Amino acid sequence: MRVLGIDPGLRNLGWGVIEAAGSRLTHVANGIIHSEGVDLAVRLLSLYRALSAVVEAHGPAAVAVEQTFVNKDGAATLKLGQARGIALLVPAQAGLPVGEYAPNAVKKAVVGVGHADKGQIAQMVRYLLPGVALAGPDAADALAVAICHAHHLQSAGRLAAALRGAA
Repeated sequence: MRVLGIDPGLRNLGWGVIEAAGSRLTHVANGIIHSEGVDLAVRLLSLYRALSAVVEAHGPAAVAVEQTFVNKDGAATLKLGQARGIALLVPAQAGLPVGEYAPNAVKKAVVGVGHADKGQIAQMVRYLLPGVALAGPDAADALAVAICHAHHLQSAGRLAAALRGAA
């Protein structure tokens, strides 16, 4: 199954695509979308168009988006939420199922610790996806979101199979 992970951001939106076959994970692509323009509406439109192109180019079967954490700057949180809205809209418009994960859940699934830093995440992504060339920290975070989603899908599949076997 091909999974697209998204680390939403208004200036830099990280994305990463992996292929999951059982417990085997393979890197497909990753990158960072840099929004264009000064006006918020124009920046959101540029994110929408670029992310739509990523979905079209890589044909994921599932998408995972990192949830927004609330910080002390309410205006910044609202703007990040709008970028996250684009990250949810694009796959929904393509008819793709979307999973959402809290940042600590992603870190725990990939690194094993819920409060890992960006360097630890990138290092573990490199370990789990040998040979990957990361486009930057935002792309590493997006790949981590995709890996987290792949693990959850695999666990859900095992649970469903066990329940069928018990019935």
